[in-house]
Amino acid sequence: MGLRRMLVVAPHPDDEVLAAGGTIARFARAGGEVTVLAVAAHMPPLYPKAVHETTVAEARRAHALLGVKQSIFFDNPAVFLSRIPTHELNTSILKVLTEVAPDVLLIPYLDRHVDHRVVFDAAMVAARPVHAGAKIKLVACYETLSETHWNAPHLEPNFVPNWCVDITDFIDLKLQAMSCYASQLHQFPQPRSLEALKALALFRGSQAAMGYAEAFHIIRMTTGPEL
Repeated sequence: MGLRRMLVVAPHPDDEVLAAGGTIARFARAGGEVTVLAVAAHMPPLYPKAVHETTVAEARRAHALLGVKQSIFFDNPAVFLSRIPTHELNTSILKVLTEVAPDVLLIPYLDRHVDHRVVFDAAMVAARPVHAGAKIKLVACYETLSETHWNAPHLEPNFVPNWCVDITDFIDLKLQAMSCYASQLHQFPQPRSLEALKALALFRGSQAAMGYAEAFHIIRMTTGPEL
């Protein structure tokens, strides 16, 4: 499909590595250009300003390891995205999407975290198949370890992947990138731990005859005349 540019929309810094760190590295290693947009920030009123500065620095180190070309950080306080007027948030994400002109768009699944839900909605508006959105060849949701798996089964949407990316050659790099987020990591058996992250990749790989994989749910995929 001639995929050259990828945009990963993350509700918070660290979601992009938890969900798609191996896919980002694989895409970049193959010569693709990856942009990561972090929509919310760990900043006041819920977090001290120092936490925001720490997570941004951690994100830049992680992105450098993975081969991310461009890192964009919005100054929207975490857990308060729903208070931003809908048209303003939609427009801000659409502006980045228009500038990046991605072939691949990865967005959060509609899961337990209120910020993930708001970002999902805004990204879906930006990705509509008109104007800049019409040029996107692949739109897919990713799972975020912990939040995506805390939904109420059958009462809320369940994450059911229909696309697995083989990250066997990049699992160690994914874990190294996640290790950059020292402020966000937890000790096993907490879900946001390196052990749990590797275990999820092993499980997803086992579902698709791969060593390690990251799973996604494809929302829209188009092909050109070459197929």
